[in-house]
Amino acid sequence: MGLFNAILGNASEVNTENLSKEFEPLLIEGEQIEKGYKVIKDMFVFTNKRLILVEKQLVGSKVDYLSIPYSSIKKFSKESAGILDMDAELKIWLTHEDAPISKQFGKGGNNINEVYQILSKHILK
Repeated sequence: MGLFNAILGNASEVNTENLSKEFEPLLIEGEQIEKGYKVIKDMFVFTNKRLILVEKQLVGSKVDYLSIPYSSIKKFSKESAGILDMDAELKIWLTHEDAPISKQFGKGGNNINEVYQILSKHILK
């Protein structure tokens, strides 16, 4: 089901133990990975200190890691055709940026709600 979800653009949860090993060189002392979600080759990685957006090229080996401290997120939204998340889009606005970061989620997955809840937990303290 994971490959099928990836093809459709659905977010699938990634094992945090595997993420901890992969992201160990990027984490600071006391920082821990809480959750991770993969959408095709891209990932959302939530730590206790920040959100890390990972964009991997479909062809090639280039990887972009965007580190976003939770304190720099001024607002976020989820747009969908309804509660069932058909073709959902997540938008995140950063302080001092006019245009949001936008990520597409495909049909049928409910992990966009989990991503939204984790953002809410860290932003709405």
